[in-house]
Amino acid sequence: MNKRRFLQTAAALALATSFVGAAHAQTPIKFQLDWRFEGPAALFLQPAAKGYFKQAGLDVTIDAGNGSGGTVTRVASGTYDMGFADLAALMEFHANNPDAPNKPVAVMMVYNNTPAAVLALKKSGITKPKDLEGKKLGAPVFDAGRKGFPVFQKANGINSVAWTSMDPPLRETMLVRGDIDAITGFSFTSLLNLEARGVKTEDVVILPYADHGVKLYGNVIVASPKLIAENPGAVKSFLTAFAKGAKEVMANPAGAIDTVKARDGIINVPLETRRLALAIDAVVASPDARKEGFGQVVPGRLALMASQVSDAYGTKTRVDPAKIWNGSMLPTKAELDILPPAKK
Repeated sequence: MNKRRFLQTAAALALATSFVGAAHAQTPIKFQLDWRFEGPAALFLQPAAKGYFKQAGLDVTIDAGNGSGGTVTRVASGTYDMGFADLAALMEFHANNPDAPNKPVAVMMVYNNTPAAVLALKKSGITKPKDLEGKKLGAPVFDAGRKGFPVFQKANGINSVAWTSMDPPLRETMLVRGDIDAITGFSFTSLLNLEARGVKTEDVVILPYADHGVKLYGNVIVASPKLIAENPGAVKSFLTAFAKGAKEVMANPAGAIDTVKARDGIINVPLETRRLALAIDAVVASPDARKEGFGQVVPGRLALMASQVSDAYGTKTRVDPAKIWNGSMLPTKAELDILPPAKK
């Protein structure tokens, strides 16, 4: 082999080796959502579809979930590395499993306000929280709004109510049928579910917790302490790539919904586009999020929520806010400046 051929071969081998090294550098991260592939899932599917995670050196797999409690449990078990879950569900897990070796930790705030709300039909005569006294409310036993209702109840001086339990698909159906007087649920989910059952928007009364004295945080990105300890850089890279994609989603929800369609081909595109837009307005780019900064938490508010969850959920031990949150891997302030201009 002559010298030129030798050098060419050596260069080719070096290039091939660099590609192999790059492939090995992709850190695998299994991520679970809180729910099905609906509109708000675009916040995570956009950075995946645009290759932002891969550009950050991550091989991210995103799976649908079946509730925040399940997501927290699966991250705790090691089945998933990261996930998206209601902060109250994370707090409940910590307080009820104080000796669990791998309790997930919140690393980024996404839903600055809980999406939980009470919904009723106007014909019920319910127009304000006090009107719920003596009424029959319905929700699945694990519903975030139902579990947090004692906080809403105390904030609004509501006396006793009666609860009916059901599976999630029956919640809005039972309200429409008149089997119950009101329901709890995520505002942007239950409203659209009611519309799908023939109810007009103007015939629905929505009492968002955030508008009635309850400043609970909503959904957060969680990570396993194992991943945080072994590769905090991967967590920061994930959050940075997520923020980049989420900014695009909030700037153009209609353009991002195709990422959800790609994962679930039977979704109703106009419906999910609207669900995404409602979620952005209500809980992601909310006035509180603009005041506190996207991704962040305020220590005093977090501590108050920890106390409220301990009481409302009747946990085995008190929630320790210091063990719930780790903001050390958040992107820079500039990278977190992603909220769209406030609507006038």
